[in-house]
Amino acid sequence: MRVLILGGGGREHALARGIAASSRVDRVICAPGNAGTASLGDNVSVDLSDNDAVVALARDRCVDLTIVGPEDPLCNGIVDRFLAEGLRIFGPTAAAARIEGDKSYAKNLMKNAGIPTAKGRSFDHYNEARDYIASRESGVVVKASGLAAGKGVFVCEEPSDALIALEQIMLDKAFGDAGLSVVVEELLKGEELSVFALVDGRTIYVLDTAGDHKRLGDGDAGPNTGGMGAYSPSPFGTSELLAKVESEVLVPVVDAMRRDGAPYRGVLYVGLMITPGGPKVLEFNCRFGDPETQPLLMRLESDLVDVLEAVVDGRLDQIEIRWNPKPAVCVVMASAGYPGSYEKGKTIEGLDSAGAMDDVFVYHAGTTLLEKEPVSNGGRVLGVTALGANMTDARDRAYEATSKIGFEGAFRRSDIAARVIHAETS
Repeated sequence: MRVLILGGGGREHALARGIAASSRVDRVICAPGNAGTASLGDNVSVDLSDNDAVVALARDRCVDLTIVGPEDPLCNGIVDRFLAEGLRIFGPTAAAARIEGDKSYAKNLMKNAGIPTAKGRSFDHYNEARDYIASRESGVVVKASGLAAGKGVFVCEEPSDALIALEQIMLDKAFGDAGLSVVVEELLKGEELSVFALVDGRTIYVLDTAGDHKRLGDGDAGPNTGGMGAYSPSPFGTSELLAKVESEVLVPVVDAMRRDGAPYRGVLYVGLMITPGGPKVLEFNCRFGDPETQPLLMRLESDLVDVLEAVVDGRLDQIEIRWNPKPAVCVVMASAGYPGSYEKGKTIEGLDSAGAMDDVFVYHAGTTLLEKEPVSNGGRVLGVTALGANMTDARDRAYEATSKIGFEGAFRRSDIAARVIHAETS
């Protein structure tokens, strides 16, 4: 069979690697892909915002199954269009993807469904949001309601910082139309956890857990990013907690969306804060996380195509997913200036040396080929991922691999998975 993967980041490289490993797959096509996916199949340039062009690509290449990586095409209705054309595709419809694409909608959905989450309010007008923040006596989180590539969330310890963030979002329009409305909510404290569940419209299958590091610098300093590293599994995701998340979060939200006329089919990402009062939802995403997908799929032993097709065909209750018990850690290597402006076209060296290490794989994210050589082409350039006998071993191997790789301006956090290791050993 032929499989088309939409997107060009580290998540898509991880999906492409898993799909290419299936004995059922003859050809992998990535649109647009990156320098890493080019070694697994065909990279094709296409405008992912043009649904007609994407449908034409799937027909021209006789694609049997399409996998949507990023959120923008999902919110833009690519799944609806494919279904109308009778084409098989993995991902939620535009109505269901609103759970990520519209944070105000998601907040109201959680409130109406009784899902535990931070107390908060939505605002369409700057003055009302400003007055509300000014009345707070402690820190808050300010979120652009629309899609902002993971950068539209500001965690503010002081209300004065939140007012600055609000100006950036609503007055300076740092995220364009994504900031036409905002969500302001209480600042929760605890341990973060990423839970992924497959949903086929009626059955929910909770996958192994992961955790990520959103902030730019060590010790969670600096601005939010798309993610500077990740690990799987998370020691905070106990079986008891996951059962609680399934019953108090996943079942209610899937039922609520079905009642809203937006039945969910695809992967549902739940970003949680484990507070003293129990798990509370920070956000929902309508796709696999990036970079959490890299260590998560590094541990997958089942055929990825079988898993994804079970969702598409509505037979998720008929499969059993197997995982490698070894933990995995992913360290992101980024371009100088990220998450702000950065230069592209920097030659990347040492990829072969790092990739030759046992149980190490270098996932490409912001890369492209220039005269057949990989160069940087984005803010997050690589996701260096390693399996280990334990989390410390996986982390050490990932960092050893990053030390073999270089490009001008490259930087990384030095504390990926450190808090997990501390929790395991304390």
